[in-house]
Amino acid sequence: MNANEITSPGRRRSPRRSLLAGATFAVAIALLLSSGAASAANLTAPPSLKHTPVPEPSNLGDYVKDKKAAITLGKALFWDMQVGSDGMQACATCHFHAGADHRVKNQVNPGQAGGDNTFQLTPGPNATVSASDFPFHRYSSVNDRFSAVLQDVNDVMGSEGVFDTQFVGVVRGSAAEQGNPVADPVFHVGSTNVRRITGRNAPSVINAVFNYNNFWDGRANFVFNGVDPFGDANLNARIFSNDGKGALQAVAAHIEDASLASQAVGPPGSDTEMSYTRRTFPDIGKKLLGLRPLGKQLVNATDGVLGTSSRNSRSARPGLSRTYASMIKAAFQDWSWNVTGQVVTFDSTGYHLVPKPPRLAANQYTQMEANFSLFFGLAIQLYEATLVSDDTPFDRFQDGDCTALSTSAQQGLNLFFTPVDQGFAGGGCFNCHAGAEFTKATVSNVGRTQFIEDIPERIVERMAMGDGGGAFYDAGFYNIGVRPTEEDIGRGGSDPFGYPLSYTARALMIDNGTALPFSNPPLNCGDGQPTPCPQQRSAIDGTFKAPTLRNVELTGPYFHNGGQATLMQVIDFYTRGGDFHENNIKNLDSDMETIDGMTDVAKTELVDFLMSLTDERVRWEKAPFDHPELFLTSGSPGDSSAVTCSNPGTCDEVIHLPAVGAQGRAAAGLPALETFLALDPHAH
Repeated sequence: MNANEITSPGRRRSPRRSLLAGATFAVAIALLLSSGAASAANLTAPPSLKHTPVPEPSNLGDYVKDKKAAITLGKALFWDMQVGSDGMQACATCHFHAGADHRVKNQVNPGQAGGDNTFQLTPGPNATVSASDFPFHRYSSVNDRFSAVLQDVNDVMGSEGVFDTQFVGVVRGSAAEQGNPVADPVFHVGSTNVRRITGRNAPSVINAVFNYNNFWDGRANFVFNGVDPFGDANLNARIFSNDGKGALQAVAAHIEDASLASQAVGPPGSDTEMSYTRRTFPDIGKKLLGLRPLGKQLVNATDGVLGTSSRNSRSARPGLSRTYASMIKAAFQDWSWNVTGQVVTFDSTGYHLVPKPPRLAANQYTQMEANFSLFFGLAIQLYEATLVSDDTPFDRFQDGDCTALSTSAQQGLNLFFTPVDQGFAGGGCFNCHAGAEFTKATVSNVGRTQFIEDIPERIVERMAMGDGGGAFYDAGFYNIGVRPTEEDIGRGGSDPFGYPLSYTARALMIDNGTALPFSNPPLNCGDGQPTPCPQQRSAIDGTFKAPTLRNVELTGPYFHNGGQATLMQVIDFYTRGGDFHENNIKNLDSDMETIDGMTDVAKTELVDFLMSLTDERVRWEKAPFDHPELFLTSGSPGDSSAVTCSNPGTCDEVIHLPAVGAQGRAAAGLPALETFLALDPHAH
């Protein structure tokens, strides 16, 4: 192991600390003890995000022939409610508010990741949360995890999805598919189903393009296979190509730096989030190719991407003036859609390439339909790659505008990048939230080249855990004691093919003699040397991706369980060293320590700094953060004791989000985006 990676028991020498410890500490002390005079740029902090390249697949041109056309397609697909089986669930349904979810009714999951189907926080499904429900784990003293516990619930603030329904088939010309309702054993009020809720909080899609892997557990692999989130682990993943002679051939896709594409194709197939059970991606293609894009939604004529195709320029007509087929043809290489004489038949034995019959059976798909997951994933990746919020007060300050940050925010910036050392109240936050992206789970941090020092990190790292013992873990994924490890093992889980999600677990398998049938990425243990490390300890259970902190003011509730409602509650959590420090000690990040010197003033300064990471274009939904009209489901009429509707099991209360053009919410007569539950970020 690398001696630089293990320090005293229970502590890890951070990458930045190993190079800049003395300078960081000295500068921070000097600034904290100064009169607070403004100074342009903080040399201990990263530069503006404007200077960070946006990751893009090196072989993108093999698939995409017109990137601008693909971005247009991706934005339409992301916001289109017709993607959902019920014609209501868009990708944007869970990512409409600064890229995250802001709804408060029927948003609670009972903790199913840990096997619990009993609601604790609320009386049951279809209830509405309030500020008094937070934080989920509450102490009599916010700074002391050994004080009396006033509340402890393992429920999760997730996102509302679909009703439990078995897929029957696509209905030609209809956004709603045919399905058979199933009595939901968990999400029901009396005998009436309500919409199902995800088991984790929805992270923001803004700046997600920088992540090496996506989803909280990283299961959206950095390799996109054109079919599902799991990269090369799905050995049977195939897309369908023109063989050069006008016939179909099945080929494997391997597109690196494409975890956003891997992520994008996950929710549309989830029977919790967007899909009736057993619907396939070719079924989605078959439906959407027969519908007008955004056919249920108005598109602002000044939309920064879709405005020129909007039917709303002269009269209030929903949708675009183009078809999905024409948009795909404009965006993607011809080989991916131009075979007309054959179709793909799917059955229990797999796929078959057969001559096109006069009329397609339900399980037969054109090449464009069969490749719809490829188009969907890459187009949405390219659209989301435009959602980069790099014009915050912090960015302007780092680029030389000394007036961009208040004195309090500057002090918070110093605290954020100061280690937690004995006798000094640093925040140590940069140990997990480093770089201009403010997360270590990024392409720029998870290195593919070995370095003398620990910047950037390697895919598999070694550090001392909370109990002082060394262990391997996945760079950018940490157990910080939000909930007991056993309730949700996160990165320690497996994919549908039986392989570990964790690169650490895969590396240990290889080093212990178990070959894997795929090789992405090249793996080794610890310091990057070829020396095997058999039977070594791993610390991956209960670890989750460190999220970006950009726009965090607007993206509450926080953590993978959504258990904190305000930024101050998050700072309280870190001050006391987490909520389940002792329970999770074997897997706990060693930076999770009580910060004895953290005062109320320092906490306020940290919150003020975090608020300086908000891009005003995001707050006001100015381009590229503008969007079409959206109708959001928000529980069923009634509450957790009774559902009142004329069509039980399918009725919704709906929130209407008007279309916003490139000039943002103010131009549409709308107020700025609010914090979760409109709470003061400084509130405990």
